[in-house]
Amino acid sequence: MSKAKFVYVVYIRTTIEKAWQALVEGEVTRQYWDHENVSDWKVGSGWEHRRSDGSGRVDMVGNVVEAAPPRRLVITWALPADAADKSKHTRVTFELDPIEDMIRLTVTHDELVDGSDMQRGIMEGWPRVLSSMKSFLETGKALKTWAGKRS
Repeated sequence: MSKAKFVYVVYIRTTIEKAWQALVEGEVTRQYWDHENVSDWKVGSGWEHRRSDGSGRVDMVGNVVEAAPPRRLVITWALPADAADKSKHTRVTFELDPIEDMIRLTVTHDELVDGSDMQRGIMEGWPRVLSSMKSFLETGKALKTWAGKRS
């Protein structure tokens, strides 16, 4: 099976520290993503992507592969049902680079099975989430991340 990669770059008028918090602190992620990213963010630790609607439902899981705050975070990414099958894990790399009064956030999601549901989902999901994050960090107001989501 062929492996695919998705790369998305966004420039955000914020500090690198605030952008890092927006990726790893659940109380911040829930404000623009409707989920909490939960982990201690140490290499080898697990992480969960939990809905913030009170259901406690976990939509994604993985492990921390690399953590170099506030510039780089690498995690694996899988559906909870695939948690034990490492061959079904994909990888997400967040790279934050300060540029004057903004940061460049590059998200690379790789190890995707070409043409898979996961690939299709992240190709729509990452632009929505990162646009909402940008709006939230710049204005204090997030976008309705999943407004008008196609079925």
